Amino acid sequence: MIVRPLKLDGTFEVELSPKRDARGHFMRGFDAAIWEAHGLPATFVQENEAFTKAKHTLRGLHFQRPPHAETKIVRCVAGAVYDVFVDLRAGSPTYGQWDGHVLNAAAAPRWLVIPKGFAHGYCTLTDDTLFAYKVDAAYAPDAEGGLAWDDPALAIPWPARDPLVSPRDAAHPRLADLVTPFVSGIAW
Repeated sequence: MIVRPLKLDGTFEVELSPKRDARGHFMRGFDAAIWEAHGLPATFVQENEAFTKAKHTLRGLHFQRPPHAETKIVRCVAGAVYDVFVDLRAGSPTYGQWDGHVLNAAAAPRWLVIPKGFAHGYCTLTDDTLFAYKVDAAYAPDAEGGLAWDDPALAIPWPARDPLVSPRDAAHPRLADLVTPFVSGIAW
């Protein structure tokens, strides 16, 4: 595994190293000792997956409010996605900035580490996409929050002009209208 910091403070990429042969591949998908050695979270309370049937389906941008804020590690298990996360930590030097990465299960298996205080979402680039993520806090329906995926102030270059979006995700507020529940430097 190779751990690299990304452009927004606290975000990382963990590149996995499959051993390939004529049969396919074998790889270690997670190793707590390696993660802890890099200061990354290694204890998770839930593992979730989302199967998406159609290309250009967008899920997000989601977060959980404190005290249920969660660190997520995300990975595309089948297919490919364009994964995006936005810093919502008031006082952060990168507040309101986003980063995006293509996660392609076949080409380069890897995790992205998204800390508490970020909104997260993705758009599928293929049909039949399987997306997996682990979180370090249990899901709390009353703590759900979101950010408008199409906020012009963010200008995220999603790979689809008119993606399939749930009514709930279409109703999230823009960054300028969001009262962020996160403060930089505070762990929940």
